[in-house]
Amino acid sequence: MQLSHYRAEDLFVPYAPVHRERPVGQFEQLYLMARNPIETWTRASFDLPISSGPSLLGHIVVVSTPAGVRRIFNDNVANYEKDPLQMRVLRGGAAKNSGDGLLIASGDLWKRLRRTMAPLFTPRRVAAQAAVMNARARARVERWLKRRNGAILEIDREMTGVTYDILSATLFSDAIAGSAQETERELSALLDAMGRIDPLDALNAPSWIPRFGRGAMRKSRDWFQHSMNQLIDGRLEAIARGQTPPDDVLTALLQARDPETGEGLPREEVAANLLTFIVAGHETTARALAWTLYLLAKDKDWRERCEAEADFATGEPSQWLESMPAIRAAFEESMRLFPPVPHLSRAAEKADEIEGVHVPSGSLVVVSPWVLHRHSLLWDNPHAFDPRRFMPGEREKIDRHAYIPFGAGPRICIGLTFAMQEAVIVLANILRTVRLDHVGDEPRPVHRITLRPDGRLTMKMTSRK
Repeated sequence: MQLSHYRAEDLFVPYAPVHRERPVGQFEQLYLMARNPIETWTRASFDLPISSGPSLLGHIVVVSTPAGVRRIFNDNVANYEKDPLQMRVLRGGAAKNSGDGLLIASGDLWKRLRRTMAPLFTPRRVAAQAAVMNARARARVERWLKRRNGAILEIDREMTGVTYDILSATLFSDAIAGSAQETERELSALLDAMGRIDPLDALNAPSWIPRFGRGAMRKSRDWFQHSMNQLIDGRLEAIARGQTPPDDVLTALLQARDPETGEGLPREEVAANLLTFIVAGHETTARALAWTLYLLAKDKDWRERCEAEADFATGEPSQWLESMPAIRAAFEESMRLFPPVPHLSRAAEKADEIEGVHVPSGSLVVVSPWVLHRHSLLWDNPHAFDPRRFMPGEREKIDRHAYIPFGAGPRICIGLTFAMQEAVIVLANILRTVRLDHVGDEPRPVHRITLRPDGRLTMKMTSRK
């Protein structure tokens, strides 16, 4: 496919909420924050580099410049901790007396957890897991082939299933209790409830006041708590019997020792981190894969290019991330349009200045990948699907702080390389075997911690063999 023939009018533009011309009132803002926060953004948010002023949440500074993002997440990172509202939302699904996982831990605890987990995600170790990723992805697609041509797949559920299979095999040695269907159901319920910003949380009401809908996640929360305890108990029993434990995330957490005190992680912190890896290493990748397949179904030229690349793949699966530039570019462009985590926010502990804009102490500082990745000052045709941006020779022109699907700075996603390798391997197995065409209503993105379609993402499957 010759990329030069593309014109702006040829590009597919997926649905996105219409940009508001002016900010909504406080009551409507509370409603939209609970329903779908990405609907609150105004047109100016996608045009101005930085905006600052009073809001329902106090003084707020919205930053959409690479230099500003670098200031917050790198250069002055000690001044910007996760804000109280974000912590209330993320902790909303935590069981009583549970610990903090790597996702929400801070200070010395975060540093200790990060050091403990880092050896599990080195490039060499991730590459060694490629064969397992490939086997699980191939098995998933082979199950599809047992169905008739024209069968309808709920591709978001299928991507949840295959990423669960891979996560279970690589990080937990297939020791997770429960099936992929159970996990998908309970995780969906948990994130749907957790991801809704309750008006009482936004207004900083006392925590003892019941939150509407918070009780709905109790069943899912308890299910995960039980599953994590089963996982821990099973591994501890095996170790007690003298068995050599597998070298995976669970073993690393159980054997982690504080370098100063020699103490291990409390059981509640082990459980919290297991759940963190299921959410961060499973849900986010599954959503990004589903959005990618949807976008490729809408752009036949790019789909054919990616299919051809998958057809002629050679070498070990560990090499595919580098040898399949079109598939990688399509996945990265998908994460630009539909960032798995569309909202990042911090609280300014001390007054600061970002790009000449004064940031008062206590300000809520927001970097929204949903806005940043579609900003008119940073991208041509920002709302259109155009993987050319990420092809070799073009990818290098993108400022590293203009595109942050995995976050930025010291807290950048520890599983970045794992997720990228997994995604390319899964996509290659699908594209070389079947063709997927979108059917049904156009999906609408909804912010529930991750960015999810508002309903099931259905596709018609046709075998390419």
